[in-house]
This record gives sequence, C-alpha cells and structure tokens, in this order.
Amino acid sequence: MTEKAAPGAAASENGVAGTGADEETLALAEKLFQAAREGDTGLLGAYLAAGAPATMTNAAGDSLLMLAAYHGHADTVQVILEHGAEAGTANDRGQTPLAGAAFKGYTEVARLLLAAGADPDAGTPSARDAAQMFARTEILNLLGA
Repeated sequence: MTEKAAPGAAASENGVAGTGADEETLALAEKLFQAAREGDTGLLGAYLAAGAPATMTNAAGDSLLMLAAYHGHADTVQVILEHGAEAGTANDRGQTPLAGAAFKGYTEVARLLLAAGADPDAGTPSARDAAQMFARTEILNLLGA
C-alpha cells in the first residue's frame, strides 16, 4: 500500500459507486464519506441510524468502513460495524480495512476489525503482509504472527 494508492482521496475525485444518482444524493454520499475520513462519528452514526447503508462505497470501491479504518477512527469504525458493515470487504484494489489499519499502524482499529471477523490473510497485500512490511509489532501480535 502506498499513500498514492490509499483510500480517501478528495471527494470530488471519488464520487459514488453506480450511476444515475441525483446531485443531492451525491452530495449527501460525499458528506458521509468525508465524515468517515474525518471520524465524525456523531454525524455518520445519525445517518446510519436513519437508514443510510453502512455498506456504501465510492467510485474506487472504498467503503465507509475502509475510510474510517484507514484514517484511524476507532469509534467511527465501531459505529459503522454496528450498522452492518462487513469487516472484510475489500475495495477495488483488493485492499481490506484491516490491511489499511495495519499499514497505518492503528492497533485499536485492527482489534475492532478482528473482533468483527476480518481475515488477516485476505486482500492484497493482506493485513499480515502489511504489518510485516511496516514492522507493526503490536498488530502482528494481534494477528498471532
């Protein structure tokens, strides 16, 4: 994983997966993706509680969970998981939220994702591979490596 290929680029570049959404819907989706990136748990949690899909992805296949995990927002990750996000869903590049957390060194986020069933060997690179490449000892210990 590299910063260049990392999830969470500018909202205007990502858009929303799928087509045919009106401007108001797209603006709301971008607001939710930004809330995930910034760790705005209150805002995101309110929309999820009101029925926004926790599995929503942007044009790069990055889910709300991927964005929150990659940016190290454990509380936001927990809320998204509580609303039905799948812990192991990879983006279009084959990266999982757990691998993103391992790459960045976010131990608490990794702990939450593992508890929710994330596979440390899924994705490219896997979370285990990312933790080894970047010497994330605490995360390797969590993974049982």
